[in-house]
Amino acid sequence: MKTDVAAWLAAVSPPARRADGEALAALLAGLSGEQPVLWGASIIGFGAYPTKTGTWPRIGFSPRKAALVLYVTDGFPGHADLLARLGPHTTGVSCLYLKRLADVDMAVLTALVSASLDEMARRYPA
Repeated sequence: MKTDVAAWLAAVSPPARRADGEALAALLAGLSGEQPVLWGASIIGFGAYPTKTGTWPRIGFSPRKAALVLYVTDGFPGHADLLARLGPHTTGVSCLYLKRLADVDMAVLTALVSASLDEMARRYPA
């Protein structure tokens, strides 16, 4: 049985993290053209691509307690520049950690997500 992502997000706390999660879900759905799907216990993904270890979302996020975690592709032209202009964040391998959406430049985040999706389409054509 598929989990209703909207209902799952409605249960996220605190309320500010829930609101950020709902905003991210809307942004990623709009940019990807995909419906959100819950992957595992806490990752909301959009689209899919095959890897050596299985199928993974093309882009996704998790509204975790400590931070919002966005799963985006890195290494594309302009990636470092976009991160430099984004606002407060930290990164890991294909992970972007944000404390609050209100702290980052949403136009830059939108450009970063769009570029990540473009790179995924180039690397893993449908």
